[in-house]
Amino acid sequence: MKYNLPNLLTLSRIPMMFVVVALLNQEYPWSATICFWLYIAAALTDWLDGKIARERGEVSPFGRFMDAVIDKVMVIGIMIALVGGNYFLGHNIAATMLLLCILAREFAVSGMRMAAASKGIVVEADAGGKVKTFVQFNAIGWLIGWRMFAQDYPELFRGDEARITGVVHAVGISLFVLSAVLTVTSGWSYFRRHGHVVMT
Repeated sequence: MKYNLPNLLTLSRIPMMFVVVALLNQEYPWSATICFWLYIAAALTDWLDGKIARERGEVSPFGRFMDAVIDKVMVIGIMIALVGGNYFLGHNIAATMLLLCILAREFAVSGMRMAAASKGIVVEADAGGKVKTFVQFNAIGWLIGWRMFAQDYPELFRGDEARITGVVHAVGISLFVLSAVLTVTSGWSYFRRHGHVVMT
């Protein structure tokens, strides 16, 4: 492992993830705002580390591996905290079912990749997997943003402004559902093309 800037940015998402999860259901002043902007910073490092690595020619096996692993751990960890909190307004069972679909897919694809690696086959992320990750990041961002408005800017929940926060929450829920659908469909695509590695 080389301690270059891209790898350090990748690793920085680990402590940020723990702080974001810790803040997700705190109620002290401005905790939701801090949580939101810290999550945005973590999400930006996911884009920035790859950009810098490609521009500097510092793409490494360690960086590619850790980037994928940390992305999955961060997304799943934060989604679990969201389902455990009051982010789905009484629809926690439905949200839990969708989360279980996401977890099953991630474990299945990771297992398939390990089986492929044992046979010297590399299963790269495809366009569907990248779109899935992008939608997951956005779903989390909109839901955390909704709570930031609800907790730290209560004036937005009065009068006509309440419609804005309602739209933010609806967008977050819609993206969460979409991310679950894309997670399952992209997983099916992986197994359709590479499933033979676990069948032979």
